[in-house]
Amino acid sequence: MKRGVFLPPFGPFGDPATLIDLAVTADEAGWDGFFLWDHLVHRVAGPYVDAWIALAAIAARTERVRIGPLVTPLPRRRPWKVAREAVSVDHLSRGRLVLGVGIGTDHSREFSAFGEAADDRTRAELLDEGLEIVTKLWAGEPAHHAGAHFHVDGAQFLPRPLQQPRIPIWCAAHWPHRTPLRRAARYDGVVPIGNLPPEAVSDLVSEVRRHRTTDDAFDVAIPSWTASAPVRDYEAAGATWWLEAFRPDTPLTTAQEALQRGP
Repeated sequence: MKRGVFLPPFGPFGDPATLIDLAVTADEAGWDGFFLWDHLVHRVAGPYVDAWIALAAIAARTERVRIGPLVTPLPRRRPWKVAREAVSVDHLSRGRLVLGVGIGTDHSREFSAFGEAADDRTRAELLDEGLEIVTKLWAGEPAHHAGAHFHVDGAQFLPRPLQQPRIPIWCAAHWPHRTPLRRAARYDGVVPIGNLPPEAVSDLVSEVRRHRTTDDAFDVAIPSWTASAPVRDYEAAGATWWLEAFRPDTPLTTAQEALQRGP
């Protein structure tokens, strides 16, 4: 089971230099991943750092850890811009990016404050269309898409990602909702949200397997705040990643000490 770090780039972590230092510490201490929340606004006042800008800097300063946003709310982004950014970070990190995606949440008016669609159904449609466009553009061939929300007419993006057949895509999913799991099953991993005892993770893994059409590896990444049992129980249930999750109210020194101790 791989061990990662999962923290918000705001609050006590809302400084680009601090995030780089934490990522370098994680890289050197033996952690397998370093992942950032991706929010424009949240319940805390700030300060805030853009997750993607921070990840680009982290990619250039680290050597081995997997990095990525967990998760980028694709419905508030232009999918072609995310496709280009992701390939750039994939090359900058020499093939270490994971693209985490979800429908996002409007609990802090991250959508409605800017006139964006705030209802779950529309954001789910935007996510599905956005993922289709992102993966088509990554293929390096002329891409076409005609959907309810987006239109692409023959655009071609190069270079392709270093990682093939694509940059791994992990989808957020609120257990026990099944629709997000069916979406995740089409891609490369799932990040479950909510209180998840090991038996729920086992059920979740079984549900994903029902919808998988390939035997390729599939990751199940468990944030520590969802856990109610020892790590080994989640590994036995089918989890592949344990994410040591820090919140916006975690003191910076607490996170620094935890990263230095290693996984």
